[in-house]
Amino acid sequence: MNIFIAKTDTDINACFPVMQELRPHLQKAQFVSRVRYRQNTGYILACIQDQDTVVAVAGFRISENLAWGRFLYVDDLVTAAQHRSRGYGAKLLTWLREYAASENCQQFHLDSGVQRKDAHRFYEREGMAITGYHFAEDLTANS
Repeated sequence: MNIFIAKTDTDINACFPVMQELRPHLQKAQFVSRVRYRQNTGYILACIQDQDTVVAVAGFRISENLAWGRFLYVDDLVTAAQHRSRGYGAKLLTWLREYAASENCQQFHLDSGVQRKDAHRFYEREGMAITGYHFAEDLTANS
């Protein structure tokens, strides 16, 4: 098992099948270019590879604000369905926390859709707490 930051187009492409489970709207043909664009604004894509297969991915960024100071924010975190309950998610969370500490982050944050009850149980089991609500509005819906 190997955890690393996907830097090459080949590595990024290898993450697509797993990421698509979380983000089904993504298209394979645009995946690398979308990740590359996001990298220009600080996005980092990490993955766990086991026996030459990507089994879990995390997209994240380091940022800073008045509320939290310096923090690592997880945009995307998913383990492939056929590889769940094998400890990959916990290992990736540990790696992300260690990465955050190495970047002098004071906090670690992620949002999770209200429908993702299994993910919520996992995050709580891993020591995270539900600390608020996330509100959103689709501005294109009113056009």
